[in-house]
Amino acid sequence: MKYQNIKEEEIKNKITIDYFKVYDCTKIIGNVDFCVAISQKSQNILEQESLLWAEAKTGNSDLSKSITQLILTIGKARTFDKFLPPNMLGAFDGEKMAFVPYNEIHDIFYVNDFNWNVTPSNHNSREFKLIHEKVKNNIDEKSLLFYYEKDDTELKNFIKDNFKIGSFEFNKTKIDKNNFITIYNKWLETVKPTIIVNWDMAKKSGIIDGDFYLADLLSSENTSLKDNLYVLLERDKYYLDRKLNELGMFNTQSTGFTDKQKAHTQFWSKYERPPKEEYWDYIVGRRDLLVPQDIRERKGSFFTPQIWVELSQKYLTDTLGENWQDEYYIWDCAAGTGNLLAGLTNKKNIWASTLDRQDVDVIHDRIKNGANLWKNNVFQFDFLNDDFTKLPKNLQDIINNPEKRKKLVVYINPPYAESNGKVSITRSNVHNTKIHKKYSSQLEKVGAELFAQFLARIYFEISGCKIAHFSTLKIITATNSTTFRNEFLAKLEKLFVVPADTFDNVKGAFPIGFFIWDTNQKQKFEQIKAQVFTIDKKQHKEKYFYSYENKKGKINDWLQTYKDNTNNYIGTLMADAPDFQHTNLIAIQSKKGTRHGIYFQINYYNLLIACTYFGVRHCINPTWLNDRDQFLYPKDSWEKDIEFQNNCLAFTLFYGQNKITSSVGTNHWIPFTEYEVDAKEEFESDFMSKFITGKLKYKLNGSLFGIDEIRKVSIEFSQEAKEVFEAGKILWTYYHKQPNCNANASLYDIRSHFQGRNESGKMNHKSEDNVYMQYINVLREKLKVLAKKIEPKVYEHGFLLK
Repeated sequence: MKYQNIKEEEIKNKITIDYFKVYDCTKIIGNVDFCVAISQKSQNILEQESLLWAEAKTGNSDLSKSITQLILTIGKARTFDKFLPPNMLGAFDGEKMAFVPYNEIHDIFYVNDFNWNVTPSNHNSREFKLIHEKVKNNIDEKSLLFYYEKDDTELKNFIKDNFKIGSFEFNKTKIDKNNFITIYNKWLETVKPTIIVNWDMAKKSGIIDGDFYLADLLSSENTSLKDNLYVLLERDKYYLDRKLNELGMFNTQSTGFTDKQKAHTQFWSKYERPPKEEYWDYIVGRRDLLVPQDIRERKGSFFTPQIWVELSQKYLTDTLGENWQDEYYIWDCAAGTGNLLAGLTNKKNIWASTLDRQDVDVIHDRIKNGANLWKNNVFQFDFLNDDFTKLPKNLQDIINNPEKRKKLVVYINPPYAESNGKVSITRSNVHNTKIHKKYSSQLEKVGAELFAQFLARIYFEISGCKIAHFSTLKIITATNSTTFRNEFLAKLEKLFVVPADTFDNVKGAFPIGFFIWDTNQKQKFEQIKAQVFTIDKKQHKEKYFYSYENKKGKINDWLQTYKDNTNNYIGTLMADAPDFQHTNLIAIQSKKGTRHGIYFQINYYNLLIACTYFGVRHCINPTWLNDRDQFLYPKDSWEKDIEFQNNCLAFTLFYGQNKITSSVGTNHWIPFTEYEVDAKEEFESDFMSKFITGKLKYKLNGSLFGIDEIRKVSIEFSQEAKEVFEAGKILWTYYHKQPNCNANASLYDIRSHFQGRNESGKMNHKSEDNVYMQYINVLREKLKVLAKKIEPKVYEHGFLLK
């Protein structure tokens, strides 16, 4: 072995000297271990072009697996969106080096149903195995594995032949199928803003900014070379909407630039146009990669991963019978490019419609390449605006026949855009559909969701059919869906749920479900037991989901019954929507804030109520699975569970979301006496320590303690709570040993003192003080134990349903 018993960094240094000394190997590219680049001047600006991105290993390893890990790392971070990709990907260890041409694996980065959230080092994942097979075959077939000792000459010749150095003067970057997307992203920032186009209007006509980019890219001397593009460039103008008139001549529309084409000229002076002709058809054929994110969302293009497509079809088989594809008709009315229909076999019973003509063209092209669909059954149709009379006659016959409708499965992954959320930047247009206007009273608030509008039209206009759809769980659990649930009377036959982030382009930790409804059976939804799957496609558990409509109310309704309008407040509870996705907003603050929310003023009388609320909301960590679970108005049993209430008090005093600070008024939340923490001076308030010990006394000046009834006995804490107090006391005592400490410091102040704040004003996660880190970590561990003790009581007293 040439590089034996040395560390990874040393191997990289030796590889640089032995094989890449004429190149620049100092560039840092995201999380890539090793980069080989060349420097060149472009318009007197020094730029770098990557030639190799590589994974580095020590000793003797399987380099095909190392390159696979590199590909997953690049795909997860989308490194190719930020940097021009290299000619080669590779890996090396102490005895050998392997390469894979980037263009051989480029397509993987744009596979719609690929999950990039898997851990790159997990060799057992489906994604790792899929890429590894491709990489290994490529290395084996093209002999791209070199051993330093026996293949030294061949390796050096390979590098010499494939890692070309330019003249180091102006050298235009060549465009190929590796980098045309990366260059498109740069074009969006530089050229697009200078084109005179109303982009919203263009989108409605099916024209996207990518069409202008293709016109630029496939041109020579600013003249487009392919006639079948949606947009053509001719010198300083773009031409589109070319239609033959009655004289056999073209009528066209044209537009130009706001800056006399200056930015356009400067941008394209860096790149060599057109690409090689061998790439033209590939680039045009991958127009789908240029579709902006907002249009993908509007069309429902949260592309369904193949693993969930397969599972959904298994559920359909389990529900409708083994021969369901022969016995039922299937219509995907939000088909996009048709990936939900992959795996279906009886093409005479399948219809696919989609919003945009370009998607229809993609499916037709897939049919030419073997997709199991009939061309005439694939058509353009705006489901939320077009009349059913525009449908193919054979599909109309089914919809218009009550008996045939019972054998129709509307099988969809509809759009998730909403008008009052963060899913889509086009959310203001969600309400502007004919279906929303028609069924606005039945939909009410959930009409803000496009997928709900799809369900409304299917239910009211194709009554009796089966609906099999992917969507969030809002339709069955959200308060905003209450009115629609009263109208949408159908039996929910089956439901499975999966993490949302397993879907392409979906971010966030929440569940997406696959629902099978029978609209012929009129039944109001109340609850269902669903199967839970994660990315490994294994069923991990079962979980109930509820509509919550037969419950007394939500936890915020319960909290408001203890609202006290008297003065003498010691702080404010910041409450919010009663589900787990809002957990991080629940906090104890010194005063009322300005953001929208529920502000509950805390005093002696309702302190334990506020702490019970706080403890219930924080003792269970939010997950993707419980994200939409609702906190409820509890049973009366909580009132007699004194230990539960006291545990919540202890939890609240020491949990991180207690943001009481002495910088905003008097701190009434110090749970210790001056003597217990060796304070150097008297505290401004001893309210909390006396509240705990039952030593509050009357005062005649109307101050905080001027109350009618005072508890005279000390609070009894569980062993778990006592350990939290002990850990907290050690932390407080350590703080009071610091020079210039603030005697009235709260826990939040103590954390801020040791951890400091970054440039944006946020508290850092760690401190350089190792003693403090030891103490705060012990406190956090004790809090976890206490939280586990509180958790079962949350369910026992009905704050949550199992």
